[in-house]
Amino acid sequence: MMKRRTALSALGAATLAAAALPARAQGTTRIVFGFTAVTDFASVFVAKEEGYFGKRALDVEPKFIPLNSTIPAALQSDSLTIGGPTPSVFLQAVDGGLDLVLVAGGGLTSKSITGFGLVARAGSGIKNAQDCVGKKIGVPGLGAFLHVTFRAWLKDQGVDYRKVNFVEAAFPQHADLLRGGSVDAVVSADPFMSRITESGAGYVASYYSTFLPEGNQTIVHAARREWAEKNPQAVRAFRESLVEAAAFMAQPKNDARVRAAIGKYIKLPPDVLAKVQVSPPGPVVTDKQLAYWVGLMKDQDMLKGSPDVARLIAR
Repeated sequence: MMKRRTALSALGAATLAAAALPARAQGTTRIVFGFTAVTDFASVFVAKEEGYFGKRALDVEPKFIPLNSTIPAALQSDSLTIGGPTPSVFLQAVDGGLDLVLVAGGGLTSKSITGFGLVARAGSGIKNAQDCVGKKIGVPGLGAFLHVTFRAWLKDQGVDYRKVNFVEAAFPQHADLLRGGSVDAVVSADPFMSRITESGAGYVASYYSTFLPEGNQTIVHAARREWAEKNPQAVRAFRESLVEAAAFMAQPKNDARVRAAIGKYIKLPPDVLAKVQVSPPGPVVTDKQLAYWVGLMKDQDMLKGSPDVARLIAR
């Protein structure tokens, strides 16, 4: 009888323990996260590799997306749970009728960052904004961050951007397009920009990004509103994970681990990884930051309506 009672007690304790443990496992939220090949996603990579998602019951699967402009459609079709479009791609998608909200932010603009710019084909003669008139320039996503900010720079320099021919080209294609003469220049970013200049296929005509104001989002993390409203705890956990990752990134002693996390997901060779600039993280998106992008896009006639930025950020 004693043995039987002991066995039953042990079974009861094991059952309770099993019920408690799966409570976390069963409560784990799976998230397929879409990213492009830029360091602005570093906080997501760090949160994944340092276990910040896991300890908050999030099972995050990073998924590479070649073109940033395709991320909203992937969110709408449920191919992605959360994705990182640029603010302009996000706002255009919302303006076009997609019901998306922001759950967190990625990288931020900084005048110290020279990791992207206008890269001209060797022999093209392009040296300044005026030289771009009539030229064919590749951008990694029509309506995305680099396209919109480059047009803003052209306008700031007194150039009508409508006189420039823009074509969409993913980052990995930039070097080949320049070498083949298909485009006169590309608006590119590291590590692709460095590879182009080191190979002699092109040269940096302008680090135009330094004209941008400090502290505005370069990447935002969006989800369908329906999903965000059904999973408020997961939304908070995702954002809190990135806040913790940002604090980790801020400590110089962690630089090697941050770069290792970046290299794992955007496949950088060690020599490039060691030199690439990492955008400062901005895990929390504010109304003011999003309003900046609305103003910039309205100035370029990219939005039909006037979005309520407060309603576009999941709290």
